[in-house]
Amino acid sequence: MKELRFLLYILFMALTVVSCGGGDDDDEGSGGTPDTPSANVNKNTVTTTNAVTRLEFPRVKGGRNRILVYRTGDKYGINYCVEWDADKKSQRWSCYQMYQGWSGNAGRYDPQTNPGNHPNERQYPYDPNLPASERWEEDYFYGSYFNGARFDHGHICPSADRQYSKEANYQTFYMTNMQPQYNKFNAKLWAEMEARVRKWTPTAKGDTLFVCKGGTIDSEENILTRIQGKLIVPKYFYMALLLKIKGQYRAIAFWAENENRDRGNESLRQFAISIDELERRTDIDFFCNLPDDIENRVESSYNTSVWGLK
Repeated sequence: MKELRFLLYILFMALTVVSCGGGDDDDEGSGGTPDTPSANVNKNTVTTTNAVTRLEFPRVKGGRNRILVYRTGDKYGINYCVEWDADKKSQRWSCYQMYQGWSGNAGRYDPQTNPGNHPNERQYPYDPNLPASERWEEDYFYGSYFNGARFDHGHICPSADRQYSKEANYQTFYMTNMQPQYNKFNAKLWAEMEARVRKWTPTAKGDTLFVCKGGTIDSEENILTRIQGKLIVPKYFYMALLLKIKGQYRAIAFWAENENRDRGNESLRQFAISIDELERRTDIDFFCNLPDDIENRVESSYNTSVWGLK
């Protein structure tokens, strides 16, 4: 009888271990199942915020870099996130999700035409929670020129991607979400890429487009110039995109030079590269929270036809 009770106990414990398997990110589409958790050796480690475990996050750099999480007081929760380089006083990337319901008609918020609704009424305010010592003392974008051409406040998480509420849209105007872009680049090629990302937003419940975008600030060879010797102007801009459809994943990236010329009518296909290639060019580990087997597969190649790029 003791032997039988012991065998039943062993069987019960085995079943308990199996039923408790799986990762914390199953609701994010981790690709694992409860009884077959997938390996993930390069995932982010939670330090100050659980947001770093979301699938749109690349591997954070750490050190004095800050992770800024922007939330709205509604059902959407996290609006977008930023990695801010406190030493360079520059944004490294913005990341966010696009899925059914993110579109809206709240419109583009312009603090200059809506005075009094926010404590900081500048059109491009700094994140009020960012210490003054970690940002520039003024907006060096204004009136900035290089080789005879001016720079725009280039949104990384676009205003047009966040129009489901005024608060969400206002947050995209933070300087922590901006990088200097030539006007012809910002208004043409970059705008075409942003429009294509919105076109790829899934419409079925549960499907998600995970987005990470930024400009190159990590190496001097990828920096175009510094405005007044301070604010970094990236030489290149990129988009890393991971699409989850019915539990399946595919990924693609865009890479383009910040140039003072109109390339808005050119095929986006020529700017498409694999995530692996983007990682080589930027030294950033994108979509690190995916299980390793899925990550390795989707990042190694891309198919422009599947994405509708011709």
